[in-house]
Amino acid sequence: MKSPCIGACKNQGGICKGCHRTMDEIVKWVQIGEEEREAIMDKLLGRMSTHACPECNEPMQCDISAGESSCWCFSLPTRDVSDSADSSVCLCRKCLSKKALSVSY
Repeated sequence: MKSPCIGACKNQGGICKGCHRTMDEIVKWVQIGEEEREAIMDKLLGRMSTHACPECNEPMQCDISAGESSCWCFSLPTRDVSDSADSSVCLCRKCLSKKALSVSY
């Protein structure tokens, strides 16, 4: 079974530092079909994208922009993106994982 895992696992607020999958994607990896695994890897590698990340300019996928009703990032804790170049556009997984988690009281 193919996997984007590179053995550098560290949870950064719901995103793996090594492969940049969400914790949900990692947990469900063996349960999902090959087609869904390929789609996730295409997103991770930038082969499937909706726009360029406003911070690093790398291709990234926003599932909402692609016409889905939900996005991969909805399962993640909220982050403070107020210092982003364009906070109206989604960040890629690498850049989003570097943002501080929002504090709620």
